[in-house]
Amino acid sequence: MFTGIVEEKGKVVLIKKGGVSSRITFSAEKVLENTQLGDSIAVNGVCLTVTEISQATFTADIMAETMRRSSLGTLSVGTGVNLERAMLCGGRFGGHIVSGHIDGTGTITETKREENAVWVTIKAADNLMKYIIEKGSVALDGISLTVATVGNDFFKVSIIPHTASETTLLSKKPGDIINIECDIIGKYVEKLMAYRPEQNESRITAGFLAKNGFI
Repeated sequence: MFTGIVEEKGKVVLIKKGGVSSRITFSAEKVLENTQLGDSIAVNGVCLTVTEISQATFTADIMAETMRRSSLGTLSVGTGVNLERAMLCGGRFGGHIVSGHIDGTGTITETKREENAVWVTIKAADNLMKYIIEKGSVALDGISLTVATVGNDFFKVSIIPHTASETTLLSKKPGDIINIECDIIGKYVEKLMAYRPEQNESRITAGFLAKNGFI
């Protein structure tokens, strides 16, 4: 689990592409402290497993499903990324519950400065927008943010100077793809509200077996 509080910005240093998968090496400093093989690091909000590690880099194998669901397939050597280690038990919970499992991607349509903040507008599909609520939480490229405005097919967040300097968000421009992870609580509530026990009941009954000559 993560919190959406980015620990540092890293860079892509090597990409080895397969047919539909990829193996990417990232430069890093802080997130490598006490990190071991098999540990999890969120890269632009995507939970990846460390498969190789050196003094200044780590490597992760990225499967096809992750490439389809996220923007990692658009990365190139030199691209900056947001990095966060998995949360320690007992650590500070500065953002919100972030699983590192991307729900999908959106497209940045506008950035606009307002005094010390920058408004970022993201267009997203209906299956994501239903979880986006005003003043609720959303993770964009792994950054825990508060939703400020919601429209039919878009939402806006306001970026303060600290977030701008500590993340890669404002390096993006209109037309760029961004990873979106919606608030996990809303998804669980939706599942529980729609759950119908009878849908999971077995259709194999004594009557069914007798009718079909099994008993």
